[in-house]
Amino acid sequence: MHISFLIFSAYGMGGTVRTTFNLAQALAEQHEVEVVSVFRYRDKPFFEPGNGVRVRSLVDMRRRSPTYDGADPEHAQPARVFPSADGQYARHSALTDRRIGAYLAGTEADVVLGTRPGLNVHVARQTRRGPVRVGQEHLTLATHSARMKLLLSRVYPRLDAVTTVTEADARDYRKTLRLPGVRIEGLPNSVPKPQVTPSDGSGKWVVAAGRLAPAKRYDVLIRAFADVVRERPDWGLRIYGHGRERGKLRNLIDELGLYNHVFLMGSAHPIEAEWVKGSICAVTSSLESFGMTIVEAMRCGLPVVATDCPHGPGEIIRNGQDGLLAPTGDVSAISGALLRLINDDQLRVEMGRAALTASARFDPADVAARYEDLLTSLAGRPAGALRRARGTLLGGAYAARETVRLGVGHALEGARA
Repeated sequence: MHISFLIFSAYGMGGTVRTTFNLAQALAEQHEVEVVSVFRYRDKPFFEPGNGVRVRSLVDMRRRSPTYDGADPEHAQPARVFPSADGQYARHSALTDRRIGAYLAGTEADVVLGTRPGLNVHVARQTRRGPVRVGQEHLTLATHSARMKLLLSRVYPRLDAVTTVTEADARDYRKTLRLPGVRIEGLPNSVPKPQVTPSDGSGKWVVAAGRLAPAKRYDVLIRAFADVVRERPDWGLRIYGHGRERGKLRNLIDELGLYNHVFLMGSAHPIEAEWVKGSICAVTSSLESFGMTIVEAMRCGLPVVATDCPHGPGEIIRNGQDGLLAPTGDVSAISGALLRLINDDQLRVEMGRAALTASARFDPADVAARYEDLLTSLAGRPAGALRRARGTLLGGAYAARETVRLGVGHALEGARA
């Protein structure tokens, strides 16, 4: 199969970019795979695409590039296809509408996968007849506005499948949007086996990593660690990442007198070498669409203490076997879980080994096999069945009128290699 991923920017360093490349690399062992980036902000992708994965872009935003598109008058006009309810609407324009539409109208791919709601709308409305259309949800349905949910309920019936990163979110989609004929599957993100020796559980460090953002609730973790330090001052906490909460967290550390025990480490890439210096991972988020850092830490041999927040931790961690779950926002429960592992060397090591074994199910090869099963089954449907699955409005005449209305019946001009 020829599989194409449509992504906001393949040149960034976010979780969606990372997991897209992980999946693309695994699928590329058996299939022709390309990652089509709407925007290009730098010369090379931050993450290595891997052998067999072609990366190309549609709109060049490199100011020193001879093909710079940022000054194009069309880019100053608002987007009409990309939905205003998507948080990236301001970055899109009439130019991106046209370039995305032209690509989708002319693609030779057998499967097209969008990677955020706004792009899924493009995939649903503008992909030529023939390819399997898949919309990926990398956040959660609950995080979308009522306006976005209404739009998705109207547009997503034109897709063949919607994938979510947790089964809990898949249930929300099935219950809330009611998309007849659309396959809704919970397929997790993937994390490759790290090229480091796993932690042996002896380092007296608790490690956390992620954006310093309110939803991560690092303030709760720091307060919980203040309780830990009172009993075990020989242990420390390292928090990796950057974000707008850094100043507030720095002040809280000073306020609690933890400047010798809690350290804001900044960003680290690759992060695996930092995980294995510790013995416990801590995640205290109020919401996780999946929990990439949980899997990353487990793949490095760390047991994880995490809040049992929606949606990911409870589907990744087997409570009491490879990690511990605590109520969201409960400082005493989190500190108690940390101290349980800190004070019991044998339990900590055993849970770390269990985490290493259990997390292998998130290997890219395993996740790619599940995607391959889904895509193969969809590609094998008769064309008529695919059209019926999207509803009678998706007949050829309607699709042709839609293409003309959206102004995408042009050759793919402006696509950048």
